[in-house]
Amino acid sequence: MSENIRILVAKPGLDGHDRGAKVVARTLRDAGFEVIYTGLHQTPEMIAASAVQEDVDAVGLSVMSGAHNTLFPAVMDALAARGASDILVFGGGIVPEEDRAALRARGVGEIFTPGTPLEAIVEWVRAHVKPKSI
Repeated sequence: MSENIRILVAKPGLDGHDRGAKVVARTLRDAGFEVIYTGLHQTPEMIAASAVQEDVDAVGLSVMSGAHNTLFPAVMDALAARGASDILVFGGGIVPEEDRAALRARGVGEIFTPGTPLEAIVEWVRAHVKPKSI
């Protein structure tokens, strides 16, 4: 296990494109992280509740629907409402650069776009996600 890091991978909203989320979840698992995949059509509240229940260190969101400016902050707000703002949120999808910068400024750790090498995501997680306990 890679430093006991637990990651929840989620597909918020009505977006049904889950291939990328499944590939990233499997890649993170194969890299030694403990990964929980919540499946399609999760609300921000469901994602936050799962993140707290599973005691994860990070939440990875996949948003291909164009609703990234709504969904990323909604998940972060739902985490904060549960006293879990220490859970790092990162993700991927079709997100224009100007929106990526705004989301990072809002506290999103990183946004990966289609075509990002999977190893780059693994290395980013290793560098930026710290386990709550060892």
